[in-house]
Amino acid sequence: QVQLVEFGGGLVQAGGSLRLSCAASGRTFSSYNMGWFRQAPGKEREFVAAISWSGSSTTYADSVKGRFTISRDNAKKTVYLQMDGLKLEDTAVYYCASGSMLPSTWRYDYWGQGTQVTVSS
Repeated sequence: QVQLVEFGGGLVQAGGSLRLSCAASGRTFSSYNMGWFRQAPGKEREFVAAISWSGSSTTYADSVKGRFTISRDNAKKTVYLQMDGLKLEDTAVYYCASGSMLPSTWRYDYWGQGTQVTVSS
């Protein structure tokens, strides 16, 4: 069993930055890959970024490449999503999930409750 809790969402102006955190508890955090997804109102949940268990490999959606950075601290059992150059279209509920580096939601076994990110003009 894994519990995931996201922190750090909020309201930010376009062009600004936010850092999301996802704290894990339960089974050994350092042994599994982690991902971030987001879901805007009326849209399907979409892949944002993922990181390997060691942190040596990362992957990003084209829409956030060059603006977002995923990282992790296995000692703190936390994965981060640094979001810079935020755009209005980044507004969504952001979720962290465990178990894969692939962009399909069904490949992830545990999910957090989500944190709202709202970008204003």
